Amino acid sequence: MDTLSEVLDNIRSSGALIDQNLLEAPWSIRFEAGSSTVATPLQGQTWLIEDGVEPVGLAARDLLILTGPDPVLITSDPLDRAAAPSCIVRADGRCLEPAGRLDGIKGLDRRRAAPAREHVLLTGTFPTSGRISERLLGALPPAVVLPRRHQRSRALDMLEAELGSREPGQQAVLDRLLDLVLIGALRDWFALPEASAPAWYGAAGDPVVGPALAALHTDPARPWTVESLARAARVSRATLARRFADVMGEPPISYLAGWRLCLAADLLQDTEDTIETVARRVGYSSPYALSAAFTREYGIRPSQYRAQSRRAAA
Repeated sequence: MDTLSEVLDNIRSSGALIDQNLLEAPWSIRFEAGSSTVATPLQGQTWLIEDGVEPVGLAARDLLILTGPDPVLITSDPLDRAAAPSCIVRADGRCLEPAGRLDGIKGLDRRRAAPAREHVLLTGTFPTSGRISERLLGALPPAVVLPRRHQRSRALDMLEAELGSREPGQQAVLDRLLDLVLIGALRDWFALPEASAPAWYGAAGDPVVGPALAALHTDPARPWTVESLARAARVSRATLARRFADVMGEPPISYLAGWRLCLAADLLQDTEDTIETVARRVGYSSPYALSAAFTREYGIRPSQYRAQSRRAAA
C-alpha cells in the first residue's frame, strides 16, 4: 500500500452528513473546526472567507476542502463579514441555527427545479480523528480550493446523482462516494504546480526514498536500521540517509519512530488490544518502552490516551 492510500484509509467517512442545500441570498454558513468538509456550489456565486485572507470566489462545481483548526465562512456576500451566520456546522457535522436549534439549512426539495435566483450548495461533513489522519490534514492548507477545470475524477457527479435517489443502502454509498471525492480532489490538487503537497506525498515517487518509505509502512514493527532500509532501497547507507533527510526533513529512523507512535495512538483509540499487544504490533519490545516513548511524544501515558479518546468519542 502506498503512503497516500494508507493515510487516507484512516480518514474514511462513516455516517457523513451529505446533502444539497437550497439557499436564498443573503446567506452565510460558518463551519467550525474539528471536522473535514467537502463543499461545492452547484448553483450561484459563493465566497470563502477566512480570517486575515481576502475572500475567494467559488464558481459552480469548484471543490472546497476544509480541514483547518479555525472556523471559516461560506457566504453569498463577501462584504458582509459581520452578519450573524444563517447556520453553524459543528465539528460533528450537525447544522445549528445561531440560536442553537437544529436544521439551520433547509434541504433541497428534489421534486422541483431550483429557481435561478437561489443558491444550491452541496456539502459533506464528517468528523476526523486519529494521529495518522493528522499527518495528512496537518500538512494541508486550512482550505483547499480545486477549480472545476482541474478535476479529473467523476466522483462528484456520482455523488450528486446518488443524492437524488432513494435506494436501499444509500448512506453507505454516499460515504464511499464522499471518500472518492475527497481522495480524487486531493490527488488533483497535489498535481497542481502551485500546490504545497506534504513531503511524504512527493517522496512516494522518489527512487531512493520511495522504496524505503514503502518498506517502513509495510512492516513498521520490523527492527529497521538505516543499513537495512538502504538495502531495501538498493542504495548505500550514506545515500539513503542523505536523500531521506533532504526529502522528508528528518532522518529515516526519526520518521519511523514518529510513524510507530501514530500507529500506536490509533490502535489504542480504535481497538481493544492490550498495550503490550499494541507495543509489539508497532515495533516496541515491551509496553514500558512504548509508554516511555509515547509519553515523551504526546505528554500522556498510553492508558490515559485510550481513556481520553473513549470519553471524547462517547
